[in-house]
Formats: sequence, structure tokens, C-alpha cells
Amino acid sequence: MGLNASFSLLSLTLLLLFSTLVTADNITHAFEKYSNFSTMSDLFTSTKLTTLISKYQTITLLAVNNSAIGSITNKSAIELKNILMTHVILDYYDELKLKGMKETSMMLTTLYQTTGLGEEMNGFLNCTKSKGRVYFGSGVKGSPLNAEYVTTLYHNPFNLSIIQISMPIVAPGLSLAVLPPPPPPVPLAPAPAPSPAPAPSPMHAAMAPGPSPISGATPSAPAPGPGDEDNVSDSNDPKLTPEAETPEAETPEVDSPAPTPSADNEKIEAADKAGKTSSACKARFSFEVVLLLVLFVSSAWF
Repeated sequence: MGLNASFSLLSLTLLLLFSTLVTADNITHAFEKYSNFSTMSDLFTSTKLTTLISKYQTITLLAVNNSAIGSITNKSAIELKNILMTHVILDYYDELKLKGMKETSMMLTTLYQTTGLGEEMNGFLNCTKSKGRVYFGSGVKGSPLNAEYVTTLYHNPFNLSIIQISMPIVAPGLSLAVLPPPPPPVPLAPAPAPSPAPAPSPMHAAMAPGPSPISGATPSAPAPGPGDEDNVSDSNDPKLTPEAETPEAETPEVDSPAPTPSADNEKIEAADKAGKTSSACKARFSFEVVLLLVLFVSSAWF
């Protein structure tokens, strides 16, 4: 049992090795058997596509004979190489597999798709079977399916197959050069964060200008009127009765300068001052009336 397992493993290893060598070395040899495909073989060699193909174990190559390939030989080297890459399918198809297809369409991935330049499905081929015939065309929408399958030139099952088609397939947008991918961009260093503004030192705060003396001045207390002086001199008269005595008008105390009052405080203070002035006037008027009555009674008495 162990001997059989070892033999099977060895056979599988040799088969994989042989298959890889077939893909790498036998493409040119397969074309050598058919002289009417010499141009196609020379183009694959000059563009070094045989070396690129050798990295794949399973491929199908669509070949065009010398009489039909002349329509693409006048293309630029870049476009010609890209066109040939679209004739390399990254899967295995031979006559048996194509004849067994149903009446349907399928998209086949080509070597050009691996370059990263494929756009609008030009890295794929449309394979369609209609009325027993198999046609190939570009995977780009609206492209014609005019390359018909003719025959199988070479096949090594599930490894390498070379099949003939009636004409070359030219997909749009194949004039771009196949370049190696650019290196990743170098990340930019983040911009330094702005440093906060330094706080003012105590010395700078002490040197800051203070409020203007004019704007910070407070209204001075009203000077006493002449009536207030009369009240003071007349209050010592012994002839006045207690009922006639009136208290002196209160004069507002002058305190130390206060902070500048707001608009509402100024209105309240003005109303208080007006009330106090009115009370003082009424008291002075009553005192003068009483004084006149006393003088009148005294003169009448004497």
C-alpha cells in the first residue's frame, strides 16, 4: 500500500514537471510542423511572449496563418505585442471541448488582462457557438464575432493547445505600452500642529493699559442748594414747635469712586436722585410756610 502511494506521488510529480516543460519549450516546435504559420511563430519569438507564456501551466493559443495575419504586421511594436497577448487564453480548449459547447456565449480571460491595462473588457475574448460553429471576438461590447474556429493544430490535454482561427482579433484600446507597475507613493510626513500662543506673563498683564479715566469717572453727588443752608440755620430757632420741625434733607453720601454703572443702574440712580430732590423741595416749602405763620403770629402778638 505504501509502495503504491509512493509510485503515484512520483508519477504525479513527473507529470507536472513534463507539463511545465511543454508549455515553456514546445510552442515554437509546435509551429515548426506548419510552415504556413511561420509569421505567427516569428512574432511570438520577437516579442518575447514565449518567455512570458512559460510562467503559465495551462494555455490555449489562437493561431492565424500567414495569408491572414498580414493585417496586423504593420502595427507598432507595442500594439502588435498587445494584440498577440489577446490571442493567448489562460485556459485549455481543444476541438473536443469546443465542439461540446452548448449554443451559448462565454468570456475567456487572455494574457493581456494580466497586465492591468485592460479596459472595457478588451482583455477578454467572447467565445460564442451558433448553429454548430464557434466564433471568437473581442469582449468589448459591440465587437464583431468574425474569427471562426478552423481546426486544432496541437494539443496536450489540460496543458497546451494551439487552435487555428480564420483571422486575427483586434480589440480597441491596445496601443498602450505594457509597463511595470509604478512603485507605491511615499507617504508624506504630517504637517506639524500649530503651537499654542504663549500665555501673557504677570509683568505683561501689569503693563496692560487700564480703563480711561474719563470713561471710568462716576457722577459726583449734587451740591446742597440754598434751601438746605436755611434749614440748617433755622433749625436752632427756639420758637419752633416740635410739630413744625422738619428733618434736614438727606444729602447723598459721597463714597469712593465706584465702577462705571451700567445703563440700567444709571436709570435707577437718576430716579432715586429725582425722588430725593422732590422730597427736599417739599420739605423746604413746608418749612417756609410755617416760618411765615410764626412771624405773622409774633407780629400780631406784639
